[in-house]
Amino acid sequence: MGQAPTIVVNRNTPAVVETFSRLGKVIALDTQEVTRESVRNADVLVVRSETRVDRGLLEGSRVRFVGTVTIGTDHVDLEYLAANGIGFASAPGSNANSVAEYIAAALLVWSERTGEALNGKTIGVVGVGNVGSRVVSVARALGMNVILNDPPLARKTGDPAFLPLDELMGADVLTLHVPLARSGPDATYHLFDESHLSRMKRGSVLINTARGAVVETNALRAMLASKQLSTAILDVWEDEPGIDLALLNNVMLGTAHIAGYSLDGKLNALRMVYGELCRYLGVSVEPDVPSSAHPEIGPRIVVPASIAEEKEVVSFVVRQAYDIELDDYMLRKVIAVAEGERGPYFAKLRAEYRARREFFNRCVELSARQVGSRAILEKLGFEIAVRRDAR
Repeated sequence: MGQAPTIVVNRNTPAVVETFSRLGKVIALDTQEVTRESVRNADVLVVRSETRVDRGLLEGSRVRFVGTVTIGTDHVDLEYLAANGIGFASAPGSNANSVAEYIAAALLVWSERTGEALNGKTIGVVGVGNVGSRVVSVARALGMNVILNDPPLARKTGDPAFLPLDELMGADVLTLHVPLARSGPDATYHLFDESHLSRMKRGSVLINTARGAVVETNALRAMLASKQLSTAILDVWEDEPGIDLALLNNVMLGTAHIAGYSLDGKLNALRMVYGELCRYLGVSVEPDVPSSAHPEIGPRIVVPASIAEEKEVVSFVVRQAYDIELDDYMLRKVIAVAEGERGPYFAKLRAEYRARREFFNRCVELSARQVGSRAILEKLGFEIAVRRDAR
């Protein structure tokens, strides 16, 4: 690219215009506006997971580089890009903390609503990459026993800690962190179908923050109806943005594919894709995204002295930092939306998602009587300050 490139970006990514304007002319579009016609004269295309990038979108265009500010790539035809010499970048690991914090919040809500203690429960983590490994740390911080499944890592490392999937079926909770692969030795499409779901421990919980199609909707609905599973917690759904309302009505928590949507995760992804484009263009990389992208960090979390039990302190702090039940409430409002508007409503929840900061941004003030919670909260990422109790 001899002259400054024309860069088409999804406007719903924080700071995307300010960041990429350093490199060329930026055209910011909503997801539905990213079409074959609108990208025809672009040199660079930066998308989110809602945009399918393939021959149908790019043929006849002058696009020479595609970036996706997501960890997943199942919405991109990588073979087409490679065959046509089109550069590519994604953002693996960018939102790992965000998803792990979502899992922490979900587990704590499940514990509160059921009265089941997390300490001593067994959680099976399916997929132990960037995200899954962070989830392992969170689960252990909450006192859970962790068992692991990751066939590619098992082959690569030979580590006996990685178990066959069948050996995770006795876990109290299973949480999924795998990419969506429709073929090959590690295919994950409908990995959790009737066969696998029916072998899960009776009364156990399934959490899916990976991709909706990793779990077969009809089979999951049936397993919930039969009480084979006590409940499910779903952030991802088959056929997004059109989701199965009957399934939504039968899960404990349902959210609009926002587990990885912390502001920090989004900015991480932006940095990664921007850096790769700079390298592709052969220009120096700016040290960071514009400071205007960083809103004020939330206030110090002060735990009332009346909250004394360790688990109650941890639940209070996590809810103050990230209210997962608000996201569940917002998604359930889709039930009252006219059928033809449900997809756009789901998409709007994602596009207009609030600025959620990760735990490391927040300082928690504990009283001397609450310091028993300190180790757990620090493992979850919070900064801790201890106040003197009033005499």
